[in-house]
Amino acid sequence: MKIEKNMVVGLIYDLASDEGKIESVTEESPLEYIQGMHMLIPKFEKEVEGLDEGDSFTFSVSPQEGYGEYDAKRRFDIPKTSFMVDGQLREDLLEIGRIVPMIGSSGNVINATIAEVKENDVTVDFNHPMAGKTLHFSGRIVSVRKATEKELLEGLHGEFLPQDDCCCGGHGHGHGECCHGHHKDGECCHGHHEDGGCCCHGHE
Repeated sequence: MKIEKNMVVGLIYDLASDEGKIESVTEESPLEYIQGMHMLIPKFEKEVEGLDEGDSFTFSVSPQEGYGEYDAKRRFDIPKTSFMVDGQLREDLLEIGRIVPMIGSSGNVINATIAEVKENDVTVDFNHPMAGKTLHFSGRIVSVRKATEKELLEGLHGEFLPQDDCCCGGHGHGHGECCHGHHKDGECCHGHHEDGGCCCHGHE
């Protein structure tokens, strides 16, 4: 059975950039997704389209085909007080490399990576962790089957259902909490500018 739209695909792969290995997905816990539902980057789905169970693949994804070029304007400082929840500073969120969800003005979640923690400010990076990298994939298809009607409607793990994993005004659900930061000049760091980007040059 070949990979086409609305097929559930299971695969394993090794991922590397020009700087070295990034991750491996093994048969003990293969990646599963529904082809054509925009769950993976378009270039990835295009490369595996038409493959069958047992087929191998090797391809590269440029920044333009993947997560875009790195934009230094999407990295900036916000006050530490942006990470206050119920009057307490969430020190557990302030770990270098940790990805913290932040709320956009339209209610969407914008992920930021903690890049540096200073005395009074936190440097956050709204670039995708893979931004600016050429990605090299090599792997194998381990399973292909038709998705059920329930899976097409709800997703393999309910990912298409409404999510409630962010806080508003300091109330959330553990690690799913979102921070509502403000830039030093008073601009809202969880808002969106008219050009579609965050008002503090954050990730769209």
